[in-house]
Amino acid sequence: MTMEMHSNFVHPVTSLILPVLLRPILSQLERRDAAASQQLRAALTKAEQTHPGLSYEIVMGILKKGDLNVNMNESILRLQGSASETDLVEYRLNRTDEAFQELNKKSASLKRILSRIPDEISDRKKFLETIKEIASAIKRLLDAVNEAAPFIPGTSGKQAVEQRKKEFVKYSKKFSTTLKEYFKEAQPNAVFVSALYLIHQTNQIMITVKSKCE
Repeated sequence: MTMEMHSNFVHPVTSLILPVLLRPILSQLERRDAAASQQLRAALTKAEQTHPGLSYEIVMGILKKGDLNVNMNESILRLQGSASETDLVEYRLNRTDEAFQELNKKSASLKRILSRIPDEISDRKKFLETIKEIASAIKRLLDAVNEAAPFIPGTSGKQAVEQRKKEFVKYSKKFSTTLKEYFKEAQPNAVFVSALYLIHQTNQIMITVKSKCE
């Protein structure tokens, strides 16, 4: 990928590098040295909060140093499917109300389906079935947000979640447009990027709901 492409599409990838790529590696390290893993996890999380995108810069720096050509959009999208709840803790609601637990399930389900795109995009029949699954998962997530909305206290909290929902719908439509273009032009990377944006918007809904309810 060119640097120009990085600048255009950097946001969804940068937000996912830490939870989807680095934390699972630290989880594996934890079996060998729990203290070291926890210290690294805390340090990286704090550094990323202070300097958003730092994890991305570290990983890209390593790849550049090793002269490795990796499609980060495709790789992160695929890895999203194997990330555990522990690795994605900031995108998971802790409240036990059924509405919030359903929102957890629906957001995780959509992201898992999206993560299958790199493996299925070359099989037209399978990919068309996956697109139908994505459309259904998007509708179920929006329904779950609507079910949780009455539990969100205050007008400002409800408005914040409603705004996130509108952003999610906007990127859902962009994803649909990108799919139509893919079947004309066969540019899979554009689909990967659009799917990452949709995952990012899903995460933003969860972060917003969590901040207003917990």
